Amino acid sequence: VVIGVVTVVSLIGIGEGARRSVVAQFASLGENVIIIETLDDRFQFEPGLAEELVERVSELAYATPVVETEAAVRWRRERGNLAVLGVNEQFPLIRDHQLAAGTFFSDLHVRQRSRVVVLGYNVAARLLGGRSPVGQTMTVEGRTFRIIGVLNPKGTGQAGGIDDMIVVPYTVAQQISGVRNVRQIWAKADSPEQADLAVARLGRIFRREVGLSPVTGGGGGEKPENPGEAGGVAPPRSTGSRLGSAEELVAVTSLNQMVKEADRANRVMTVMLGGIAAVSLLVGGIGIMNIMLVSVTERTREIGIRKAIGARRADLLSQFLVEAVVVSSLGGIIGILVGAGLVALVSAVANLPSLLTPGSILLAFGFAVLVGVVFGVYPANKAARQDPIEALRYE
Repeated sequence: VVIGVVTVVSLIGIGEGARRSVVAQFASLGENVIIIETLDDRFQFEPGLAEELVERVSELAYATPVVETEAAVRWRRERGNLAVLGVNEQFPLIRDHQLAAGTFFSDLHVRQRSRVVVLGYNVAARLLGGRSPVGQTMTVEGRTFRIIGVLNPKGTGQAGGIDDMIVVPYTVAQQISGVRNVRQIWAKADSPEQADLAVARLGRIFRREVGLSPVTGGGGGEKPENPGEAGGVAPPRSTGSRLGSAEELVAVTSLNQMVKEADRANRVMTVMLGGIAAVSLLVGGIGIMNIMLVSVTERTREIGIRKAIGARRADLLSQFLVEAVVVSSLGGIIGILVGAGLVALVSAVANLPSLLTPGSILLAFGFAVLVGVVFGVYPANKAARQDPIEALRYE
């Protein structure tokens, strides 16, 4: 029973910790966020499509084109390469990411390609050892940038590693990376219901307008006068080959749905782990039954004496049943303590997310007691049904 409870508690604890970690990673990207991305390098978005989608899809509140690249950074004597994220002024609203110091850049900064930068929390902490670097300057790819803000920390591995990035206007990131168009657009709705509606409408928009493009293989319906303006889609790099369908070219993903799917998958895995671990408890229950059967055999004369002086069948039944439950309960308590220690050890040594929940503790202990009851019934019933005369004669 101890081994079974330890297994149940530790596996469910590790599984639950992993589930919450995955959900937290998605949640750190913001609520009601929709990611629109191209799945083919030959097919990219014009940055203006972000603003156009907000106008066309009423469920969308904000949107930003996204440019991700890497740049050589120098600050005083510090040198290195950092991930660069290029977005517009709506990024803090889309990703629900507040600032620890300073301000975020404005629409004017974006349009004028101003060389301003907002630092991820870890980057800022490394520069001045915890003091705010707002107002200082740094060099990015040989260009001087003014630091205007520092983002709040999100935590290790959260929000796509934003703590270790620098954020600049996407128009500046285009200059750094040498790209004209973007492969991703991040958008945000005001509620989960509107996010679902927005995903459906965006899917229809891209299926209709991408499918009508003569380069992507055409389709039914009339061709728009200017596909690039109507769809906000940059022309493919190679016009000599046919591209796939809209579903193969553009992915519209709701992070809310991804959170639900990841949560559901991890819950199923946790239940499976708990079920596998429960087999150990069943084995422990069989052990208890065997021990209690031996105990009944060894105490046959005691049973006969008790019945001879007036013990009822219910008295003997309850006596042996209580003994079985006590044994399994003690095993459950010891198993919970050992399991909690094992979960803490795994979390500290292996750096794996783990979480010991009251639910898993109650489940393991309740199952241990149930095992004692179920597997204690047969030995207790056998003791209670013995004939007192035969029991007294037993040697």
